[in-house]
Amino acid sequence: MNIKENMRKYAPDFLRVVLISAITGVACGLVGAGFVKSISFVTTLRENNGWILLLLPVFGLVLTFVYSRLKVNGVGTNHIIKSVRTEENVSPLLSVAVFSGTVLSHFGGASVGREGAALQLGGSIGEFFARVFKIPEDFRRILVMSGMGGCFAALFGTPFAAFVFVLEISRIGKRCFVAFVPAFISSMTGFLVANKLGVESERFPVNEIPQLTPGILWRFIFIAVVGALVSAIFVYALHYSEKYFKKFIKNEYIRVAVGGIIIIVLTFILGTDDYNGGGIGVVHHVFTHGEVNYEAFILKIIFTAISVGAGYKGGEIVPTIFIGGTLGGAISCILGLNPAFGAAVGITALFCGVTNAPFATTILACEMFGIEGIGYYFIASAISFILSGKVSLYTGRKLPFVHDK
Repeated sequence: MNIKENMRKYAPDFLRVVLISAITGVACGLVGAGFVKSISFVTTLRENNGWILLLLPVFGLVLTFVYSRLKVNGVGTNHIIKSVRTEENVSPLLSVAVFSGTVLSHFGGASVGREGAALQLGGSIGEFFARVFKIPEDFRRILVMSGMGGCFAALFGTPFAAFVFVLEISRIGKRCFVAFVPAFISSMTGFLVANKLGVESERFPVNEIPQLTPGILWRFIFIAVVGALVSAIFVYALHYSEKYFKKFIKNEYIRVAVGGIIIIVLTFILGTDDYNGGGIGVVHHVFTHGEVNYEAFILKIIFTAISVGAGYKGGEIVPTIFIGGTLGGAISCILGLNPAFGAAVGITALFCGVTNAPFATTILACEMFGIEGIGYYFIASAISFILSGKVSLYTGRKLPFVHDK
């Protein structure tokens, strides 16, 4: 088949998908804005009323019931990623479940993020429009990817990183290039709509980027290497926590309730709610005040592993940002570096380590911290990518340069 015949055959569908991807982006922006504002509202309510933490097991039971009734038990981010490469469909009801489940998890104080919800919400929205407009299978997958990018951009305010991240974790070969334009349009549209509705982009000020000297270089590399190793520990903690929760507590209702009780007990023992919810305020404190508890990253790993393993919904990227920021900030304080710069490098290393997405990580770092440190962020991503190997939050993705036998 020559080029003209290819264009004649696929151009109408492609142009239709581009148009629908813009519609998908608008929907993602609207849903994303409502989602962010809902999480912000319940988080503020919980922080101002400490007793709400005691309801975490109850909220866990409710969200488990919702997932069960909507028949999306066990459906998560990995399922969305796999659906991009297979004919497996995504239930539109997943968006309802993940929206309510994540809001309830944050309301109760489970240590979860929101990027998993963003990818699942977006994938479900993309699937919905693919069904409504009766899009062919190959282009359906592209719309799912576009939805993922649109919601990610809406929630985090990082449109360029969003569409690159979706393409990078999906790894669908030739279709990746076809998806480039629709995913970009959806990501930008989702970001612009959410921004117009008052969703603030996630930004962390790094006011001082050090000049590269031998003394700076070894300390910077040390943070990146430790960040890569901790990212592997974090991923293993999440995987094994889920595995053993399911092994020892078969009933999902009892499992989520027990997990909630453990989180409550740990919170009261520590006497702080810093590790409940996403904890993004703690990260901002590191950047603005240069202060950090050295044990914070370890405690966040424990809280998140318990929350996710027990069945609370949300995601792991915001906790990853917490872990990377507090780890990098702590090491910087010990080594005499600017804590904000160290926190930025730590977040970069952790994000790349758990996602194995070096290009998206570099772009994300530039969007969140500023482009001035791009050289450092790129090297930190490369170091983390090499050291983390096949370890990833997303078992449903295919790694570049790695071929399973």
